Amino acid sequence: MADNDRLKYLRIALRLVGGLFLFLGLGLMILLVYAWTTWHTGLAQPPITIGIYGTLGAFLIIPSRNPLDHLSLIWFTAWSSLVEAAIVIAQAFETPEHLGFSDLPAVLIVVGVLLAVLTRRAERGQIP
Repeated sequence: MADNDRLKYLRIALRLVGGLFLFLGLGLMILLVYAWTTWHTGLAQPPITIGIYGTLGAFLIIPSRNPLDHLSLIWFTAWSSLVEAAIVIAQAFETPEHLGFSDLPAVLIVVGVLLAVLTRRAERGQIP
């Protein structure tokens, strides 16, 4: 695969992931803050998490122009997505009522692996 193709796919992935996180952060924040505080009084974890991912989404769109200048942010997103997925899976086993939320870890695993693979390939193609 040519270097330009590697970077092209990484740029596309950054825009998609950034847009997804930004949508989740901004679009669903209003709904979830209301729903979560109504249904689960005193627990602020999901709105905080969604706010963080929304902010991360905005900042992932920026490196889509030149990903090789923002490798630490991209690697942080990949690894933090995988760690979050592992935590959610572990919590689901501890609290059986959360077993139905299996789509979140799957999405985070896909995001983490996709960014890691594309970033690694783009780094290999980098001209010293």
